[in-house]
Amino acid sequence: MANGNTVAMLRAHMIATNPNLGTAENQDKWWLLGTTGCHLCDIAEQLLSQFQAVQPIRYQYVDIADFDEVLMMEFATTIPAILTPSKRLNYPFSVLDLQQLLAA
Repeated sequence: MANGNTVAMLRAHMIATNPNLGTAENQDKWWLLGTTGCHLCDIAEQLLSQFQAVQPIRYQYVDIADFDEVLMMEFATTIPAILTPSKRLNYPFSVLDLQQLLAA
């Protein structure tokens, strides 16, 4: 998992590339990074949906194809990935890993 400072810089770069992510509504959301046709991304989204049934988290699916090349390459080999406001979790992850993101 990446530390909070690195994640904050990544999120700032992502917002600069896609200003819609910078809305007040999206500031506290977890971001699920993926792209079209990624079956692991579909699995990760199912895991997050299951997790939402027991934990009140809000997440936003973010397609890395909408980013500049630098950001796309940052995530190209690690998607799906989750960025909370302070942490990064690359796949594979489980519901238990998601629970630990909340606890930490």
